[in-house]
Amino acid sequence: MSRPPALRLESGPSTGVTAPVGVDTTRASVARVYDYSLGGKDNYDVDRVVFEQIVRIAPRQRDVSRMNRRWLHRVVRYLAGYAGVGQFVDIGAGLPTALNTHEVAQLENPRATVVYVDNDPLCAAHGRALLERNDRTHYVLADFLEAGTLLKNPDVLQYLELDRPIGVLVCGLLHHIGYRSRPARAMRELIERLPSGSYVAVTNFYDPGSEDPEIHRLARKLEEAFTEGVGSGWYRTRTEHLEYFEGLELLPPGLVELDDWWPLGRIGRDRLPEERTMRGAVGYKRPALLRFPGA
Repeated sequence: MSRPPALRLESGPSTGVTAPVGVDTTRASVARVYDYSLGGKDNYDVDRVVFEQIVRIAPRQRDVSRMNRRWLHRVVRYLAGYAGVGQFVDIGAGLPTALNTHEVAQLENPRATVVYVDNDPLCAAHGRALLERNDRTHYVLADFLEAGTLLKNPDVLQYLELDRPIGVLVCGLLHHIGYRSRPARAMRELIERLPSGSYVAVTNFYDPGSEDPEIHRLARKLEEAFTEGVGSGWYRTRTEHLEYFEGLELLPPGLVELDDWWPLGRIGRDRLPEERTMRGAVGYKRPALLRFPGA
């Protein structure tokens, strides 16, 4: 049985809100904390301590991580199957886990190309070692906030065809980008460069504000715990979420709680408070209308 290649770490991009943590065991990492929340093994004591502090505030926060993964799987199945999308970019992909994006997409379409992107060298090293099992699956070390957007990055572009629709997945990333880095502007620039017929899927931490005082209070407590523990994790409003889809048409049912987007069936229980602190949506870049001379 062949052994996987040794992990090779590179220097991470420097354009993020904070420098990527990588293998630093003295600082909690967003990717490793998320890995621990999903029951993974690629995490350290510092990551587990941070997540256990979050669980003291929201005991069912693990359910939120699992809910986010289920949503991602449903969206990829929809795009690779029903929508016929043949190439995907998974931005902020993090560490490999059970049932990764390429496995879902290539089950629907064996010829689908999936490009994972993350700015953490540890994630890229693990991703290359564990995910690049065929010539249509790639893991690129790059930063969502880099100048010119990822769709100008040659390391990403070498695997894509810009004359065909792309499915862009930005799940659980934007709430880790601070206001000063202008995540909505970065999304707008990315969307402008997408081919017509492309789709953009986004999930984020959500604060309902005065519409739901109970969930608002929970969101504020969770934001404090995340920002103190990993340096980021902002809970934003519906208006702020919708800014990420400028130039796109939202697919029904729009921006909703994750289990309300293409649900697997009626959920026989009340929604957990923790689950109500996330929202997701899928946007479609409609082809421009043709204009004829004199029309």
